[in-house]
Amino acid sequence: MPQQVHSYSERAQAFVTELDREYHLHYSGQKADFEIEAIYERHGELFEREAVEVLRGRARELAGEEGRRARYLLELAVGGFIGRANAGEEQELARLEASLALEVGGEEIPYRGAPVRQANEPDGGVRAEIERSRHALLDEHLNPLHRTALDRAHQLVRDLGWASYAEACSELRGIDFEALREQTRAFLDATAGVYQDTVEPALREVVGVGLEDVRRSDLPRLFRAPALDDAFVGERLIGAFTETMAGMGLDLEAQSNIILDTEQRPTKTPRAYCAPVRVPDEVYLVIPRVGGREDFSALFHEGGHAEHYANVDAGLAFEFRHLGDNSVTESFAFLLEHITESPLWLREVAEADPEPISRHARAELLFFLRRYAAKLEYELALHGEGAEMDEMPNRYAEELGSATRVPWTPVTWLEDVDEGFYVAAYLRAWALEKRWRAHLTERFGEAWFREPAAGDFLREIWRHGQRLGADELLGEVLGEELRFDALAADFAAA
Repeated sequence: MPQQVHSYSERAQAFVTELDREYHLHYSGQKADFEIEAIYERHGELFEREAVEVLRGRARELAGEEGRRARYLLELAVGGFIGRANAGEEQELARLEASLALEVGGEEIPYRGAPVRQANEPDGGVRAEIERSRHALLDEHLNPLHRTALDRAHQLVRDLGWASYAEACSELRGIDFEALREQTRAFLDATAGVYQDTVEPALREVVGVGLEDVRRSDLPRLFRAPALDDAFVGERLIGAFTETMAGMGLDLEAQSNIILDTEQRPTKTPRAYCAPVRVPDEVYLVIPRVGGREDFSALFHEGGHAEHYANVDAGLAFEFRHLGDNSVTESFAFLLEHITESPLWLREVAEADPEPISRHARAELLFFLRRYAAKLEYELALHGEGAEMDEMPNRYAEELGSATRVPWTPVTWLEDVDEGFYVAAYLRAWALEKRWRAHLTERFGEAWFREPAAGDFLREIWRHGQRLGADELLGEVLGEELRFDALAADFAAA
């Protein structure tokens, strides 16, 4: 690899490790401040326009593995070019999220803790008030910062020569967004007729209303599904995960490179995450406690990320250990999460009747698949050339409301958007997970997660990190084509 690019790679690794460590310390609630501006300044030379242009030229000139590494570094450089400019807003957003609180019925609720409180609130009126109060804070304090960062990101990619943020992300990620949109539209059309029959029973069982009366504020309660708690006892959470991993020959206790954090802290994010600070040597698995099935799903999901990163070959280039197509790592997160919905696992590990749990999981999955298909449609409009920003809040509410048949608020039109079109990674990951699971079941049986040979199969893939994109990896390992719309067949008999 040319010396110039090799030097950039070494310095980029130091930046990524420092940034991911700061992210982990703040969002796990162990550090009050989110001091990323200083990190970007210490590594500022990585994200000068000249550095981006050099990498862009190398990515076009180099072929084979060297070209692949240069392309991954280019994506990081462009993201850092924008991230450095927006570091002040991101830092302030994190500070506000950790410090703001809402008051409902005389009770003060931390801003970040509101979704957890909402999920555990049996009264629909109180859930609605929590959401109204949280959204008022979001609209007043956070949305102006989100908007400033968005507008700046759009301008910066135009300054770099792309027509739009969408065009830039499509090129940098190597994903044809238009082709993916055709598949998500086909999925929405194919599942429109079965959506109500699949989702409404779960709504009535958990919330007590159907689609005609449900409010968006009821959704955290739906996903929490407290009636299923007997199968998902909190004291069994870590043991169930450890036992299941052991069935695949993965000894979690011997994996000192995976650090598990389930401690509750006031400013801990309500969103479970995996922080791959140094792959594969230092991987944090952070789980906030919501309760019941949601905790098990979150632990197994983030555990999929952790096992993937922890089993990467330490000798791989930094780009293949830390960068690349995140559809790949998300597919393994979904794969392990899906174990908690397996009838066999539910009977043998959770000692529960699988039917109501599988039915609920099926409804939740269809909801999320349609929601994310709608998010792709919306984000392509939001980040497209000539987007009219004043129209976007209502466009967001219309797209999400149409797909889910739940009245949607326009207030979260910016908060609900992950940078770099991560929505595409989730959509592709769901499609990739389906193929991994089908292969594992065919090869090792329904109890594949109890087979060490299945663990060997996964470890062999994991050791390559994210050298290949999702399409390439599926083609190389199974000789198949990645298609999101193929997921519609799973709901044909709903």
